[in-house]
Amino acid sequence: MADLGTVESLARLRLAARRSGLELRLTRVPRELEELITFVGLAEALGLEPRRQAEEREERVGVEEEGELDDPAG
Repeated sequence: MADLGTVESLARLRLAARRSGLELRLTRVPRELEELITFVGLAEALGLEPRRQAEEREERVGVEEEGELDDPAG
């Protein structure tokens, strides 16, 4: 379960990594934790990478399919 203690631990870990010359990036974060990090305004500071929206990928496929259906050669 994500809570502010988790966010604080991640912030401390990120700070320690930076002080050591390393970079910490958060990927594939559970949605609940992602929402909490974003809510408290630390998404950029913690290096949270944006989640790709499944709906956007589906729309792009749909547009391509429509173009193929309208193709007079087929």
